[in-house]
Amino acid sequence: MAHGSDSNDSSYTKSPSPAGSSRQGSSDNVKKVMRREKNRIAAQKSRMRQTQKADSLHLESENLEKENAALRKEVKRLTEEAKYLSSVLTTHEPLCTGLASQTTPDLLYSPHHHPVSPHHGAFHHQHSIAVSHYQH
Repeated sequence: MAHGSDSNDSSYTKSPSPAGSSRQGSSDNVKKVMRREKNRIAAQKSRMRQTQKADSLHLESENLEKENAALRKEVKRLTEEAKYLSSVLTTHEPLCTGLASQTTPDLLYSPHHHPVSPHHGAFHHQHSIAVSHYQH
């Protein structure tokens, strides 16, 4: 705080008598000490709030990094599963085509109707497989 800042204080007045001046000076010193103490406490609280906010942001950042890592792991797992299911479908399609003459048309899988691609929703199995056709 600047040394001459007390001159702007509206409660500050000089008394014409030397005795009054001494009391006024003492009162000004008490006010100055109280104001400084109040300011010190306010600054301390402000620093505490800043520290708490920084700690909170740090924790949030760590949690978001963990969540991001988990989501990346899930994306990798789902990508691998999609590749696997696509290969199973590719292997399975010739078997379904071979059954075309033995099953009804509404039970057949149409590869143009439900393509397996990452841009479409879940794969829906549209045909049923009769176990007797696959028994060797």
